[in-house]
Amino acid sequence: MITLEQQETAKKQLENKGFLDLPVKPDTDFVNEINRLREEKNAVILAHYYQFPEIQDIADFVGDSLGLAQQAAETDADIIVFAGVHFMAETAKVLSPEKKVLLPDLKAGCSLADSCTPEEFGAFVKQHPDHVVVTYVNCSAEIKALSDIVCTSSNAVKIINSIPKDQPIIFAPDVNLGKYLIKETGRDMLLWSGACMVHEAFSIDKLLAAHQKHPNAKIIAHPESESHILKVATFIGSTAKLIDYVKNDPAEEFIVATEAGILHQMSKEIPHKKIIAAPAYEENKCACSECGYMKMNTLQKLYLCMEYEQPEIILPEDIRIKALRPIERMLELS
Repeated sequence: MITLEQQETAKKQLENKGFLDLPVKPDTDFVNEINRLREEKNAVILAHYYQFPEIQDIADFVGDSLGLAQQAAETDADIIVFAGVHFMAETAKVLSPEKKVLLPDLKAGCSLADSCTPEEFGAFVKQHPDHVVVTYVNCSAEIKALSDIVCTSSNAVKIINSIPKDQPIIFAPDVNLGKYLIKETGRDMLLWSGACMVHEAFSIDKLLAAHQKHPNAKIIAHPESESHILKVATFIGSTAKLIDYVKNDPAEEFIVATEAGILHQMSKEIPHKKIIAAPAYEENKCACSECGYMKMNTLQKLYLCMEYEQPEIILPEDIRIKALRPIERMLELS
């Protein structure tokens, strides 16, 4: 067990660097240590599909934003360790204020969330006082606090359709998801112009070339992708729905246009099918689109955050209460 002095050292390093960067013994078995700490501290580990495979494999629950929010609301653990990005851990804290919520690296942010600041969005909302404000869960707690209802890519169509047709709507922050929802629901919504760098990284030319190479493969895509990618997709859905589609569709090959981390879970659940990552504009080690923020979490950081119970997500109570109402409305409809 760690001493109070070690805890204080960890907190000071966190303040200086933004994440835990403490030395560990080179022979540390992170998996065994994480399992030990999980049991000792009554902790639950929630991981998004875009995390490294080794983090997905050790998590108690792996899911998309909706599934993770539901798990955060229902868990009886004392500590929620959120292997994801900052807005996800914030959502867990909003739903479970009595629990300690940890994020392995506080710098694990989100390009989409960063594209919508509270100051700018607050002014935008004030300019349209007659509009219902619907925000995608990929935003900060401050943005959720300015909202009437929150949605995820899993339930966005259902949420929009639940709003009276004569009620004008603001949708934020993802403009690509907003355009997709306009097409799917027929609603003329006022869109905030934010985007996810991961889902805007797909190359249509490379995607079509990949399809020529694998003509029997079905293209499936996340609705945060740009419209020209969605136009060539056989199926469009959230990360969880993409997995279900591959599992239940008779096709044997799929080209998947979302963050490449999803391929790990797909390969585990559907090992007999060929899963191909949609190619990105920029060449990297996998030629796919990966979220650098999601990949900031590692087994070592996961171990350290559980050992020292830092970094902890802290929210002002007034923001938490305001953000809670639109999240609860979403969960009620889900």
